[in-house]
Amino acid sequence: MTGRERGDRRVDQNRDSRTDDKDLLARRFEADRGHLRAVAYRMLGSLSEAEDAVQEAWFKLNRSDVSAVGKLSGWLTTVVGRVCLDMLRSRGSRREDPLEYYVPDPVVRVAGTTDPEHAAEVTESVGLALLVVLETLGPAERLAFVLHDMFAVSFDEIARIVDRTPAATRQLASRARRRVQDATPAPGPDARRQREIADAFLAASHGGDFEGLLAVLDPDVVLRADGGRTLAAVSKVVRGAEAVISQALMYARFKQASLPMVVNGAPAFLSVRDGRPGALMAFTIAGDRIVELQILADPERLAALGLSEEDLARATY
Repeated sequence: MTGRERGDRRVDQNRDSRTDDKDLLARRFEADRGHLRAVAYRMLGSLSEAEDAVQEAWFKLNRSDVSAVGKLSGWLTTVVGRVCLDMLRSRGSRREDPLEYYVPDPVVRVAGTTDPEHAAEVTESVGLALLVVLETLGPAERLAFVLHDMFAVSFDEIARIVDRTPAATRQLASRARRRVQDATPAPGPDARRQREIADAFLAASHGGDFEGLLAVLDPDVVLRADGGRTLAAVSKVVRGAEAVISQALMYARFKQASLPMVVNGAPAFLSVRDGRPGALMAFTIAGDRIVELQILADPERLAALGLSEEDLARATY
């Protein structure tokens, strides 16, 4: 074998080695993708932005030398956290929509069906009510709380992301935790009972039954409606059982077909008109009462739910 042939062989071997390394990194990243998407979703409350954050983590992985990284999953988690922190800071400087009306992106499925990929990757146990509370936190507080309390990342690691001491980072998480605990509803009953309560609300609403609605609503219930930019006029916050009942009875005369849904693990209904989504209503239930109603009426975000014509055709009056 000539010297040139030996050199060409070494080049080929190095190229093969680099290809193998990239393939291994790609496989390890894909194994962590669901976890990273769950982190980003909790940080951002937006499914599309969560996907963008995960994709940015992939780009950073390809540009970095991780040969000395002991735990790649932990490294990727902190990278996604840093990307989300930058996105939150940028969002805060340009946000136009009133936060009071904002309903985070829901993770949806039609009731009675299963979607193992979504259920496993975005973990429906994160309720919309909690995501609404997280929206009120500052970016650094949200990062500290989400990474530490939800994903057990150490304060030493989080401190490097937010450029603070571990003690100061611990204080960030502590403040966020108090706000979350103060604002998050108590745990609700089992899923079957929650669906019964949601069904009772819908039946009473359609039937114009004031007493029936009063029986399932907490006295301090909060209704939050988000119409986005297209339907900004419907965006509102309504507080108190009687005010919510007035809204429910007002819309009862515009009866529409409803499709039972599951949103972030909780019961919900999607109103369907002319084969298209009209509004998504998700319930937060504590004890045997509805304590929050989140209504997403933004046509653009409803269209992005990915429901098929077959799904929508299952809606009934």
